[in-house]
Amino acid sequence: MGFRYTDYDVLVIGGGHAGIEAALAPARMGLKTMLITQSLDTIGKLSCNPSIGGISKGNIVREIDALGGEMARLADATMIQYRLLNKSRGPAVQAPRVQADKFRYSLLAKHTLELETHLHVYQDTVVDLVCEGQDDSGYVATGRILAAVTSRGRQISAKAVILTTGTFMEGKIFIGEFEAVEGRLGEQSAIGLGQALRRKGFTVGRLKTGTPPRILGRTVDYAAVERQDGDIEIRPFSYAYDSIERPSVPCWLTYTNADTHRIIAENIHRSPLFSGKIQGIGPRYCPSIEDKVVRFAERDRHQIFLEPEGLDSDELYINGLSSSLPEEVQDAFMRTIPALADAVVTRPSYAVEYDFIDPIQLTPALETKRIRGLFTAGQINGTSGYEEAGGQGLIAGINAALFARSVIEGKGLAGYQPFVLSRSDAYIGVMIDDLVTLGAKEPYRMFTARAEYRLKLRHDTADERLTARAFAVGLQKSEALERLREKLEHREELTSLWQGRRVKQHDAERYPSLQKHVGKTCAEALRDPQVPVGDITGLDPRFSTFTPEITTAAELEIRYEHYIDAQDKRVDRLKKMDSTTIPELFDYDSVPGLSTESRTKLKQVRPATLGQASRISGLRQTDVMLLMVHLR
Repeated sequence: MGFRYTDYDVLVIGGGHAGIEAALAPARMGLKTMLITQSLDTIGKLSCNPSIGGISKGNIVREIDALGGEMARLADATMIQYRLLNKSRGPAVQAPRVQADKFRYSLLAKHTLELETHLHVYQDTVVDLVCEGQDDSGYVATGRILAAVTSRGRQISAKAVILTTGTFMEGKIFIGEFEAVEGRLGEQSAIGLGQALRRKGFTVGRLKTGTPPRILGRTVDYAAVERQDGDIEIRPFSYAYDSIERPSVPCWLTYTNADTHRIIAENIHRSPLFSGKIQGIGPRYCPSIEDKVVRFAERDRHQIFLEPEGLDSDELYINGLSSSLPEEVQDAFMRTIPALADAVVTRPSYAVEYDFIDPIQLTPALETKRIRGLFTAGQINGTSGYEEAGGQGLIAGINAALFARSVIEGKGLAGYQPFVLSRSDAYIGVMIDDLVTLGAKEPYRMFTARAEYRLKLRHDTADERLTARAFAVGLQKSEALERLREKLEHREELTSLWQGRRVKQHDAERYPSLQKHVGKTCAEALRDPQVPVGDITGLDPRFSTFTPEITTAAELEIRYEHYIDAQDKRVDRLKKMDSTTIPELFDYDSVPGLSTESRTKLKQVRPATLGQASRISGLRQTDVMLLMVHLR
């Protein structure tokens, strides 16, 4: 390839889900890229739940695919169960979720990186960064990234660097009174980089997460659990193909009980969460079992899901039983659950505490404001979840590539035009805007409720929203655009057929739901939520020639046309606010009448647009109006 491993365009630090996307994006855009990680054998490891997708998370996976990322393809190739969640509810909150074979997922992720042109992978630990403008102590007021320094003393230069450190930056695990300097059980932490960021002037805090125990499946009493099979129809995450053939294995459901809760309550003082050993804040929406017992004392049971780790392993993941209590306590309360009375534990549950940077210190492109060319993605930004990490990694990777390309072409920093997704573009855009505007006081997790425009951000529309933009920056191929064109043409063709065919009396005799729609077009009848789309497709042989994806897409466009139009008007108002940019060094003291509180918050966040300013927590709307008048 003709380039040395000490000289790269883009350097990615960390081989988790953010790091995979962050490395593949610039490499596929033609930039000389290196991914450096502590262990090449744990690239893409599904550290916690062996699943991909879920409510809003599945939307992010499809957005990653539409943008040319890899997570959807990895999930499709390794899934061992598929389910479309919330099928009984509206399309805006439906999302795909799969159980993945965690071992095959990691191997395939590593192999994908190894085969990528313009990308090198390298095993080492980064402990410091070299920046233009840093003093002898390492402090940087403002500057530009130059290189990374490894624990073995190598200095690797790069025009852009992306930090995707996961739970490993100054990580420490806890099991009761036991603690170890590890980012995962049995895997050493990355020590040094967190302190280096503090020396450079970044605000660095601590967060906490955890993982449940694993047990041998052959030791479960399956007569005491409820079997949960996946959907019969399996649909791929990736837009690259219409169908997929994969094996499907079951999961199982059981519950904790009063005895479980009693043992936990009697030993709560031995949990580092409650003894004060752990200072970091844990995820509110994925609490440990002891946290649930304390917070929801009125509940007499909690759900426990038994989920397979892989086709070639007998280990089961005990979803819902995350804990940091001592191992003997974990054993005791697990035995109170009838299905697990004789279970053999292979790996105990534990908590992990790690460093993160306050994401208010980032631009919407995920570039740090303090050091130009330095980007961050994933749990280092205060998020939780593989999908959230992957989405950030992809955006950071695109922007690092654009930044490096600007430097290579001699355009300088002023010539760099970042790739930014708005809240109306994608769930990824919602997430990043939340992070850089509001910061993170606890691990951030994506929910549909966070997205104001979720009717537009359905999982089936990601290609329509994002593929052309990815093609424009060189991350999608012409084949993807052609697939999108065919999809839109077929949807329009089916919609036209529905608009041209009227419901007749003999149709209503066959399908009673159509009785009050006799004389109307099929499209008009579909606006009635009581009319199943299957009744419409049964009226004319031409209707059944389209794929289920096209039929669903056309149906939703018709059923939600009024709501989507209303949402489009709100999006237009948002775009007007977000098109009003605020200069990077804008003097907020020059705006007369701004309250002291608002002025302080504006200086802290340094919003890029008037729209972002309006979303800062606690900022008075009157002050937003004053700022708008002053800018105009």
